[in-house]
Amino acid sequence: MKENKCPGNKKNHFIFSVFLLNCCQNDVILPCACTVSIGRTKSWVRQMLEHRHSDRDCSSSIGPVTYCPGCCQDGYCLTIWLRTAQSIDLMKLKNHKNHHTDLYQDNICVLRRSQTFQMWITLSRPFNRHTDKLHLHLKTGPIPEVGKRTHVIVPLVEELKGNCWEAAVVKENDKRIKLSVNSPGTAVIGRYRLTVETTCPNGLAIYTCNPSDDIYMLFNPWSKDDSVFLDDEEERQEYVLNDVGRIYNGRVNQIGARTWNYGQFDSGILATCLYILEKSKTLCSGWGDPVNVVRIVSAMVNSNDDAGVLVGKWSGDYTGGTCPTFWNGSVEILQQYYASKGSPVKYGQCWVFGGVTTTVLRCLGIPTRTVTNFNSAHDTDVSLTIDVYVDENMDTITNKNQDSIWNFHVWNDCWMARPDLPPGNGGWQAVDATPQETSNGIYCCGPAPLTAIRNGQVYLKYDCPFVFAEVNSDRILWQRNADGTYSKIFTEKKVVGCNISTKAVGSDERNDITHMYKYAEGSEEERVAVETACSYGSKPDTYESPTAKDVTMKVVMEGEGPKLGSDAELIVKFINHSCENRNVSLNILKILALTYDKYKDLLVDQGALMLTLLGRVKETQQVLATQFGFLLRTPDLIIKPIGKPVVGQKMTVEISFINPLPEELKDVVLNVEGIGLLPVQKITYGDIRSNGRVTITKDFTPTLAGAKKFVASLHCSQLTQVHGVADIYVEA
Repeated sequence: MKENKCPGNKKNHFIFSVFLLNCCQNDVILPCACTVSIGRTKSWVRQMLEHRHSDRDCSSSIGPVTYCPGCCQDGYCLTIWLRTAQSIDLMKLKNHKNHHTDLYQDNICVLRRSQTFQMWITLSRPFNRHTDKLHLHLKTGPIPEVGKRTHVIVPLVEELKGNCWEAAVVKENDKRIKLSVNSPGTAVIGRYRLTVETTCPNGLAIYTCNPSDDIYMLFNPWSKDDSVFLDDEEERQEYVLNDVGRIYNGRVNQIGARTWNYGQFDSGILATCLYILEKSKTLCSGWGDPVNVVRIVSAMVNSNDDAGVLVGKWSGDYTGGTCPTFWNGSVEILQQYYASKGSPVKYGQCWVFGGVTTTVLRCLGIPTRTVTNFNSAHDTDVSLTIDVYVDENMDTITNKNQDSIWNFHVWNDCWMARPDLPPGNGGWQAVDATPQETSNGIYCCGPAPLTAIRNGQVYLKYDCPFVFAEVNSDRILWQRNADGTYSKIFTEKKVVGCNISTKAVGSDERNDITHMYKYAEGSEEERVAVETACSYGSKPDTYESPTAKDVTMKVVMEGEGPKLGSDAELIVKFINHSCENRNVSLNILKILALTYDKYKDLLVDQGALMLTLLGRVKETQQVLATQFGFLLRTPDLIIKPIGKPVVGQKMTVEISFINPLPEELKDVVLNVEGIGLLPVQKITYGDIRSNGRVTITKDFTPTLAGAKKFVASLHCSQLTQVHGVADIYVEA
């Protein structure tokens, strides 16, 4: 028995508070033996309880806290006089199915805002609608505040209206009542702690729910009141609920693809996504706005500035981390980040940043797709051009060439309304987590409306000039003059923003969405869009109409291109369009050959090579310039399932591979995984001789029914970018 001074007005009266030694027991009783102010008592008791409860890490409910406004017989408050909540049933199975959250594998309550959910509350006595009152308290963030919508007091109403916080009793069964609860389409997303406050004529009681009954609130693409509403069920299934996708890579003339496990429903991933938001140190009161959330995620997926998820690296040396081509999905990356308490994971490149971003945003409920732009410009000075500088002898000036064109670049599109912009700018928004340039001092990019990018409205938020340049820039060749100035000697158009690709809805086919980013080349709409954008660039007079050319130069590669380990052959064709002779060979083919011995030590991760040609036509001084990139094709892993796939029954896959190189592969490692099949596992194989064939078997037991994908990748110092996938349908 602990004696505490009563906050009431009567002297010599005391509150006798019975505290159980274990604060996690079901009942904490605070009887009052005197008449005091209810408001003062409530405040005082709350302070006592919060101080007491903060000293322990409780994993279960602290039970009801009761307050009595009047004196009781024999100086004691009888708790049976009060109507207290005894337990909560959040009806997870039913709510999850209705809210499209039944795929989340954690045993938690995951709901979507702006949609009714239900719960059963068991009381100590039957509920009296005429005399009793009940409120739900939902709190999120470190310092919940009503004014910031992070402390929500849900009132009990007679009839639900919708799109606001409210609750109604829809069924009564003795001491149990069933509530239907609504939330607004602007509710803050995140983890809410639930408290039930009941009031009857005899006093007030507060029941703090078990942390396992916390409510995880997400965005809702199924609700018209949510700004991420997407009015197409097939697209919602793809862009929110599909946990496996395709990411495109390669070059514009050699488009490749790889399977990526997003795994947004895997155990612990939702907690990790919310941890990422928390680690951003942004106010959780702003987490109800998807524009704000995707901007936070864009910054936090890279480690620049804020110790985010992934360290980017492009040097080819990945000592102390994982080669970017070795990852098969996002789950392992996010699990490492969470387990290390926020230590950035090494290493990522654009497709890894894009894959992880898709996982995080789909997990939070924002429709998202992974997008690949072939021949993607990186404009560093907002000139909307890619500037290449050469000296008097046509040799490149390395320290001035800051702009570049990547053979491909991966980013994301997210679907949302943009009430902060003029009408017509809602829908798909480009978001890029790869750290390229800063935006308002932070390495992030977007959301940039695709409508604004298409129309050249680069003055709209966020980062439209950079994204516009990625898909529209001209490559301009500047030559240094004798006095140190530079003259523009060549402009190459239509070289960037090609075959912009994403996975098709409902299939593994490639969907070309270039038309959503730019008008058709040469159209009047395209001319106006480019002129509009250039007028806001750092070099507004750069855009010019095309000029006639006597001679054109074209590089040709036959078929799908050479295989890694084989010699590479390219054909350079010069064509004279004039009626006069030029100092070039008309329709003569020049064949360039590059042997494996010459290129093997120059390769980067993607097996990519670049041919750069510069020159002039003698008679006219016309400049000829072009760059032609190509990939050396790597072999695939061949994966063959063995046995009948059934949940809970062991099965096997065979993974076959042939070494294509004229040298031995050293220290070969495989990375295998499959959502619903097996978690990420590494298989150390060893060495594989030149042209040697190996077969590796892997046993596993499927855990989920339905269409699944077994994904594998191979890595060693001599060979990367080797992948394979097998479709497996698992019976229940």
